[in-house]
Amino acid sequence: MWRKVRVRLGKLSPAQVITSYYLLAVTVSVLLLSIPYVHKPGVEIDFIDTVFTAVSAVSVTGLTVVDISQTYSIFGYFVIMAILQFGGLGIMALGTFFWMLFGRKIGLRSRRLIMADHNQITLSGLVHLIREIIKIMLLIELVGALILGFHFLKYYPTWEEAFLHGLFASVSATTNAGMDIRGASLVPFAGDYFVQLINIILIILGAIGFPVLIEVKEYLFRKKTDMEEVQFRFSLFTKITTITYAGLLILGTVLILILEFQHYFKGMTWHKSFFYAFFQSASTRSAGLSTMDISEFSMPTLLVLSILMFIGASPSSVGGGIRTTTFALNILFIYHFAKGNRDIKIFNRELHQDDILKSLAITLLAIVMCFTSVVLLCISDGQHDLIAIVLEVCSAFGTTGLSMGITPDLSVFGKCILMILMFIGRIGLTSFLFIIGGKEKKANYHYPKERVITG
Repeated sequence: MWRKVRVRLGKLSPAQVITSYYLLAVTVSVLLLSIPYVHKPGVEIDFIDTVFTAVSAVSVTGLTVVDISQTYSIFGYFVIMAILQFGGLGIMALGTFFWMLFGRKIGLRSRRLIMADHNQITLSGLVHLIREIIKIMLLIELVGALILGFHFLKYYPTWEEAFLHGLFASVSATTNAGMDIRGASLVPFAGDYFVQLINIILIILGAIGFPVLIEVKEYLFRKKTDMEEVQFRFSLFTKITTITYAGLLILGTVLILILEFQHYFKGMTWHKSFFYAFFQSASTRSAGLSTMDISEFSMPTLLVLSILMFIGASPSSVGGGIRTTTFALNILFIYHFAKGNRDIKIFNRELHQDDILKSLAITLLAIVMCFTSVVLLCISDGQHDLIAIVLEVCSAFGTTGLSMGITPDLSVFGKCILMILMFIGRIGLTSFLFIIGGKEKKANYHYPKERVITG
């Protein structure tokens, strides 16, 4: 039996295998969230809601149809944290970790799966990448848990409760899951700028991309001999990702401040309105945590939040969406195309045409998919406002978790739509594109080329 399974898996492309693994992860998560001790005494939850919670946790989205704090026990909190860790690091990262732990050799096929799971373009250095990802993520979560745990001592009566909340908050923020065990996200800490700042840092570290963190670490901990002999050079990916991420964070903050200046922020102090705007802009990368009820924002602000969630986090991170580099490449393509340039040059490097085509294909597919989802939700759950549905769809696709509160009231069909979006958001549109196509095939013949009028 296992031999037949291995033969069938061998015929699948890496993207198809990764998708199968994530489906298996959702199945296991549903089973874990269905055992009796996971729920609080007397609490019953529908099967569809358990599946929704499992998909949301594996995809580290954070959209929930139940109140986590009122539904799950302390043991359930640890189960959810384990699932979030699994979803945040990725199936192949944790699988590789256990293979290395037991001294198993990482074969070529396993390396190809790692490459597909983390959007890498080469096979070299993948095991080192996974090792560094796990070390960095666990260190960030541990430091975050300790800082928040000690700070929460003034909010909770016992140290056990304080550090439990600190640990869950750290894992949730670093994996950009957006789930919480307070029942009100970070609304109770709307006036505590220290908690907000720590969460923003954890969100950024989780969403900016693992390769960026690894390069920064290598830059900071270089040996003196290396500094003297070779000048360290950040990769083009790190440069584009960092600038785009920072630009979106600043742009989102400024737009929210401007749009809500005479609305939600009217009469507020400058620092309070700034932290509201800054935190929500950071959260739209993929985190889903909030310090306020976002339904109180005006419609233009909600549209801005939806666009930011649609863009999402960086590649090879814990987040979803079309990704920051895809957005950056689209902007660069439009700019250079308008100037009549066929080649795109930036930071003394030239972008590959395949990457440009890939970014355009991903964006087009994402627009079609989200538009279709909005139409379907309007048909099945038309009692909700259009802006609430648009935000819900972008939140699910970007694996963010922000909502105007309509998630629990959606129909079974509506929940299924969101689960599909969350799942696709987690495995990535690149993998999704190659699920149907299977293994890459090179054409052995070509037809004569002919131009087509466009525009």
